[in-house]
Amino acid sequence: MTATPLLTELTTRARATAHTRTPTCPCLRGTAPRTETLADRPDATVVRHADTVAKAHAPTTPLPDLTTRLTTAAHLPGIFLPPLVPTPVDLHGRLVTFWPYGTPVDPEDPDAAPWEAAATLLAHLHRTPLATVAPTTTRTPLPLPPMQGPTKAAHAVARLQAAPTTAAQHPAVPPVLAAWSTLPPWARAETPMPDRTTLCHGDLHLGQLVRHPTPDGPWHLIDVDDLGTGVPTWDLARPAAWYACGLLPPDEWTRFLSAYRAAGGPAVPPDGDPWPALDVPARALTVQTAARAIVKATAEQRPLDEIEMSVIDACARMSSAAPDLPPGFPK
Repeated sequence: MTATPLLTELTTRARATAHTRTPTCPCLRGTAPRTETLADRPDATVVRHADTVAKAHAPTTPLPDLTTRLTTAAHLPGIFLPPLVPTPVDLHGRLVTFWPYGTPVDPEDPDAAPWEAAATLLAHLHRTPLATVAPTTTRTPLPLPPMQGPTKAAHAVARLQAAPTTAAQHPAVPPVLAAWSTLPPWARAETPMPDRTTLCHGDLHLGQLVRHPTPDGPWHLIDVDDLGTGVPTWDLARPAAWYACGLLPPDEWTRFLSAYRAAGGPAVPPDGDPWPALDVPARALTVQTAARAIVKATAEQRPLDEIEMSVIDACARMSSAAPDLPPGFPK
């Protein structure tokens, strides 16, 4: 991996912040730990040194929005991993935030996936009154931006539509775009969401949970990039879509849904059929996943794999189902 000026400076800042927090860091004696690059993508560069993580956010990230999201996370220490620094810093034109390191979910141990913890954290987040995350000096609700879930889905579809010919002419594209057209405007980020009073994570998946303190402290949510107000069912939509596509076993889905309901989560009714509430966000996440899969597979010059085909098939069912049914999803 070539060290860009951003990555070099981010590494230096992560190391300096870690040494401020831990003056006895082993690397000061010439031993481990070394700085580790956790991600280096156009939309995020993340490095870790000892117990400190530094993240450079997407180039288009607005400073007021990110600052507000950091403040919100800091006011929810039992739900979000709180930031180490209350405001972002600018490095080479990118906004950078600093965080304590937490132990992530082990992708090699799916049986240990913390579905109950994820659902409980979401329920607590969704039940948090906006006024409680306001600055203590004003006690007025923060001007939180909207949750970015629909915007991310629309971006994935736009990337598919603007992709090179090899992707745009892929035979899986028509059912994906047809499924997208069945969604209401708010789910396509064309109009405001019908709910702007509920705190939402905006991009919930198991990679957004860590244990802190390491290695076995309580679970916390991470990644504030999409945090905001909006429709809370969007936070349940990815596991719901995985279940509907046959990618998440029924017992794991039941564990997640039951824990959310037990914690008083408001996104779905406390009992009975949850799908009338979940249907639109779950379909939107399915289309988003399918659009990304096509772009990725064509860029890598390979056929769609079995998992990717399952979401394409779900899009085909969604676009051809009767309008009075929840397309492609079990009741």
